[in-house]
Amino acid sequence: MSDIDRKTVEYLTKLARIKIENSEMEKIILDLKSILDYISQLNQLNTENIEPAKHVLSCANVCRKDKSRPSLPVDSVMKIAPEKTGNLFRVPKII
Repeated sequence: MSDIDRKTVEYLTKLARIKIENSEMEKIILDLKSILDYISQLNQLNTENIEPAKHVLSCANVCRKDKSRPSLPVDSVMKIAPEKTGNLFRVPKII
């Protein structure tokens, strides 16, 4: 079994700034012991030839060259603007 006792859990709750009722204390102690026992089982596995995973899914970053294109015409964009001042969009002030 792991070295989790009431004093350890009280210390952890103080660090985490959470309050645990006395009625919940025993269950939490048992849960933490169970978690640490499971981790110790995982530590016994031979992972010598296992490559570390960077992500659970194989992902690749999609990169493409930047291409210069003409901008949209200002007149056509300003036609669909809900509110405008000259050639600028008018938006609500956010502080």
